Amino acid sequence: MITDESIVNEKDTSSRIPEDKLNEKPNASEDEARSFQETTDTPASPSTIEAISASDEENLSPDEVDTPPSLEELTIQLKQMTEKAENNWENLIRQRAEYENLQKRMTRELTNARKYALEKFAIELLAVKDSMELGIDAAAKSETDMQTVQDGMALTLKMLGDAMNKFAIVEINPIEEKFDPQWHEAMAVQPTPNSEDGAILHVHQKGYQLNDRLLRPARVIVAKSIQEQPPENPT
Repeated sequence: MITDESIVNEKDTSSRIPEDKLNEKPNASEDEARSFQETTDTPASPSTIEAISASDEENLSPDEVDTPPSLEELTIQLKQMTEKAENNWENLIRQRAEYENLQKRMTRELTNARKYALEKFAIELLAVKDSMELGIDAAAKSETDMQTVQDGMALTLKMLGDAMNKFAIVEINPIEEKFDPQWHEAMAVQPTPNSEDGAILHVHQKGYQLNDRLLRPARVIVAKSIQEQPPENPT
C-alpha cells in the first residue's frame, strides 16, 4: 500500500543530488581557472623571444636592416673626404692670392690715376706754352710789328680756350645777367637809376667751372635799383 509519506520520501530521494556530483563541477571550474591563470601569468621564455625576433627580422626589407659599414668602405670614405678637404683648401688659397693681387693692382692704378690725372691736359698746355714763348721772342725784336704780336697772342689764347673746352672747363662771363650767389661773387653794389635790382653791371674777373663743379666764381659788380626823383617845380 502506497502512502503519502512514501511518495514524499520518494520525491525527496529522486530530487536529491549526490555529494560527489555536487563537488565535481566546482572542482573542474577551479582547475580551468587555475590553468587559464597559469597561461596568462607565465612569462615568455628566452627561446620564445628569440624566435619572435628572428621572425620579425625576416619580415624586414634589406634597406631596413642597419648593417655597419666595413673597414674597407670606411677607408674609401675617409680618402674621399680628405681629397675633398685638400681641394677646398687649395681653392681657398688660390682665391686669396687672386684677391690680394687684385687689391695691389687697384691700389697701383689708383695711385697712378692721382699722379698722372693731368697728363692729357698738360700735353695740351705744352702747345700753348710754345706759342707764348714764340710771341715773347717776336716782341723782343725791334722790327716786329705789334699787330703781329697781337695776332699771335690772340691765337695763343684761342689754343688755351680749345684745350680747356676739351676737358670740360667752362668759362663764366655773366655780363648783363642776374646775380647768382652760387656762381658769382659780388665785389661791390652800385646804385643805378632805372636798372633792375641785382643785375650784373661789370665783370671784374671771369669765373670757371669744371663740369658741374665751381672752380672759381665770377667776380662782378651788382646794380642796386633806385628811382629818379622828378625835378622840383620852381616856386
